[in-house]
Amino acid sequence: MRIIAGSLRSRTLEAPPGLATRPTSDRLRETLFNVLAPRIQGAAFLDLYAGSGAVGIEALSRGAARVEFVEQAPKALEALRTNLDKLGISSGFHIDSSSVAAALKHLGKRNERFDLVFLDPPWDATAQYVVTLGLLGGSAAGLLAPGALVIAEHRRKVRLEDRYGALQRTRLLEQGDAALSFYAADRFFVPDVD
Repeated sequence: MRIIAGSLRSRTLEAPPGLATRPTSDRLRETLFNVLAPRIQGAAFLDLYAGSGAVGIEALSRGAARVEFVEQAPKALEALRTNLDKLGISSGFHIDSSSVAAALKHLGKRNERFDLVFLDPPWDATAQYVVTLGLLGGSAAGLLAPGALVIAEHRRKVRLEDRYGALQRTRLLEQGDAALSFYAADRFFVPDVD
């Protein structure tokens, strides 16, 4: 793996050993950041299920103001910290080693806001997509800055819903076995009340 563009272009990244973490491919990261290019400079970026940190580090390399990495797996955390250290990145980020649900709660209490949110849970943990997108479209929607985008990387064969609460899918990009679903918050969405 390597950084595609920006101040850290062509620098290599470590990946955690084993198959538990599946880093976003260079090609898919390039596609993602081509779409995000007009929004990345100065953005607050939330990297959920960060793994090695490749996506969040790419965001920093391309000019994001800050990145919040959320990762709980010990081997992935070790790779993430190694990558940040090896690249000389000492500021502009924070690592939260709790679960994604707990991290979203902590961030909400700190009144954090993010312009871009990326999530890439393990592909076999399909329930995590529903939970995380449900939180971001519901009780954790306050974390989304006006005009924010939420992007989920998933298996191409796994079809995510078009709507999760206030989140409405606006775009679907497919590449190889992977897909990227882009969601925007519908500020006028009113949830059903039973």
